[in-house]
Amino acid sequence: MKLKGTQILLKILEEEKVEIIFGYPGGTVLDIYDRLYKSKIKHILVRHEQGAVHAADGYARATGKVGVCLVTSGPGATNTVTGIATANMDSIPLVVFTGQVPTFLIGNDAFQECDITGITRPCTKHNFLVRNIEELASTIKEAFHIARSGRPGPVLVDLPKNVMAAEINYDPAKIKFRNYETFHKPALKKMAHVYEMLAHAQKPLIVTGGGVILGKASAELTALARRYQIPVTGTLMGIGSFPGMDPLWLGMLGMHGTYYANMAVSHCDLLIAVGVRFDDRVTGTIDTFATNAEIVQIDIDPSSINRNVVVDLPIIGDTKATLKDMIKFLTEHNYAPQASYRKEWLDQIAIWKEKVPLSYCRDGRFIKPQHVIETLHKIAQGNIIVTTEVGQNQMWTAQFFPFDEPNTLVTSGGLGTMGYGLPAAIGVKCAFPDKHVVDIAGDGSIQMNIQELATAAQYKINVKIVLLNNGYLGMVRQWQELFYEKRYSHTDMTYAPDFVKLAEAYGVVGLRATKPAEVEKTLREGLAIEKPVLMDFQVSREECVYPMVGPGSSISDMKLGTREMIN
Repeated sequence: MKLKGTQILLKILEEEKVEIIFGYPGGTVLDIYDRLYKSKIKHILVRHEQGAVHAADGYARATGKVGVCLVTSGPGATNTVTGIATANMDSIPLVVFTGQVPTFLIGNDAFQECDITGITRPCTKHNFLVRNIEELASTIKEAFHIARSGRPGPVLVDLPKNVMAAEINYDPAKIKFRNYETFHKPALKKMAHVYEMLAHAQKPLIVTGGGVILGKASAELTALARRYQIPVTGTLMGIGSFPGMDPLWLGMLGMHGTYYANMAVSHCDLLIAVGVRFDDRVTGTIDTFATNAEIVQIDIDPSSINRNVVVDLPIIGDTKATLKDMIKFLTEHNYAPQASYRKEWLDQIAIWKEKVPLSYCRDGRFIKPQHVIETLHKIAQGNIIVTTEVGQNQMWTAQFFPFDEPNTLVTSGGLGTMGYGLPAAIGVKCAFPDKHVVDIAGDGSIQMNIQELATAAQYKINVKIVLLNNGYLGMVRQWQELFYEKRYSHTDMTYAPDFVKLAEAYGVVGLRATKPAEVEKTLREGLAIEKPVLMDFQVSREECVYPMVGPGSSISDMKLGTREMIN
């Protein structure tokens, strides 16, 4: 059967069970958009191409499926780069389709031509320029396979206009593509080594990362920790992989980790890191990280092993399969921790928790951002997926909102992309229309992609925005307070729009709270309205995120706010 390139593209998208595309049309993709007009695939028109990638990213993080977006050539393509880099840093499966000028114009500086494959080579898992119709079908199939297999990531496919207009005899049986997937099954002796390490350990600790969520290994990790009473801490990307209300959960570790998580890492004698790449925000000074511990690192990506922290036992493998094997081996060999050692370790952690709990100074005059987040958790009662922007809002969410399920915190970790939360929330809500989807935002970050309020309003995507409005670029201001003698150089954001009026201008409901007594009422009202809602909480302006590990410091050396330094 003879098909045009545009028909082949949509046919394969349907075969890949793509339900939704986020995009923005332009000249080089007009033929594709004309074909989309009659397609069953839903298309969401964003207001900026960066928003399209973040929305696809949010959809992918919440569902575990491949997110898809479509943009035009030139500036349309270059506007996707931040979103692609965001997904790449956090290993999120995306396929990004970009339009390109006809092949015979490539290299001639044609109108809206750019070398997007060259530009994105450092921040994609792989990318393709499709130079002829014969390779189109196999390239698209390969792109989806690469995006979702092994360590996931974004793949870009550049589509020249003449290739999409060309015709070819299409035979799905003849589509062949390279299979890049390699499955690493750890040797049995690795499990025996883990057994020996656990048998000799008195203070074991699990660190869970994004690889547990991406590998769908949360149930196995939880079973391992609970069965052998091993406390668990997590990176930002690992939050939700272990129940946040479980007594074994220590919260996040690292720069803004809990006191007791950081102390546990610093005093443990065995650290089992699952799906963790040991980012600098997690480790602090490498020389002082977990110096008392033997370290086991489990990761599907060999390049992540020993990259930042030299480990004692590297295990290359899928997190779910590896943890299953580990539990099976420990069970078959009757591993049982010595009760007195485990009790002593858990009692020590309980003392740290009591000594320095996560807390903040409550003030009847000003809204505290932590109080807003705690109240949101109380009201939502589990039926919620939270996205965040980046900055203080993100860290307070990680600290004060207990996430019990994987894929319920959707946030930009590795790249720390301001403007991520709102478009990501749109993508999440498209996937889960019956859940509350809330973007916890800062007044600086939200303005990076605030135009996506129009997208939410147009398609009646009822996301909620909890805006922690302190009139500053809060996290940068905090660093200026602590390390630059309060020289607030260009971080004051008091010249800002009236966010309630701006929301209304976009066709979104705007609510405002200025007093602590108004917090719960505003949240309940906002969540109950069947429309997109922006809730502007005017919070204490100079509130800081604590604990905080300063630059160049050990994670056991924490600033604790109004408390004195405790080591």
